[in-house]
Amino acid sequence: MSLFHRLITVISLESSTLAHQSLLDVEGISIEVTRKPIKHLHLRLRPPSGKVQVSAPMHLTDAQIKCSLQPRLDWIRAKQAAFAQSPVAQEKSWISGELHAYLGKSYRLVVVESERSRSSVTMDEALQQLVMQVPKGASNEYKARVMAHFYRATLKQYIPKLLAKWQPIMGVEALDWGVKDMRTRWGTCNTRDKRVWLSLMLAKMPVECIEYVMVHELVHLLERNHTPRFHALMTQFLPNWPALQQQLNQSARNELSL
Repeated sequence: MSLFHRLITVISLESSTLAHQSLLDVEGISIEVTRKPIKHLHLRLRPPSGKVQVSAPMHLTDAQIKCSLQPRLDWIRAKQAAFAQSPVAQEKSWISGELHAYLGKSYRLVVVESERSRSSVTMDEALQQLVMQVPKGASNEYKARVMAHFYRATLKQYIPKLLAKWQPIMGVEALDWGVKDMRTRWGTCNTRDKRVWLSLMLAKMPVECIEYVMVHELVHLLERNHTPRFHALMTQFLPNWPALQQQLNQSARNELSL
């Protein structure tokens, strides 16, 4: 298989150690190239700016890299245009009255400072509030960590229930699972180790969207790539998955506007 057909496209925020870095201009698109001891080309777009980064094998010349990227230029331009039109998340102030998303709904944050060292977040469904208890004078970074802990605990309550429901139906088994602070993916599945990861940000989304992502990742244990068979399996197990995918994307856009 040629290098062109092996081109792997990834949209990611993950950082990597830079080595032999250079800049290439391909038809007006600035591309940051990092040469590494790897076998294949990896293309990344970094939101929110749409910065293009390429990791390339050490032996590839600039001309070979340009040739491999040529078929992807329209895709790159389309993604950069989409990033430019996407709403940008507002920096949270972590003060009482501020809106925060939780399981697909908007809640008013109530910050309660005390002399106690213990911290927590509790949901008041009746008042549509998230009550955060923190030590007096806690920083915004500290409050953000407290909320992240609350989100993580929520997902850790839902994930075992979803696995118990769907694994027997699908005839698969995830040997391990976890929650990661991923900003460009809702979930990932390591098919070799049978390990599923869900994004911490899913705690902000509707419960049915969390279930959709879990089914999506479990289907990867049956079909590694997003092939026609993969989509057929999604339809078999979760016939309304396209609507749930749209709901998830819309919920994410709504959350950015809070």
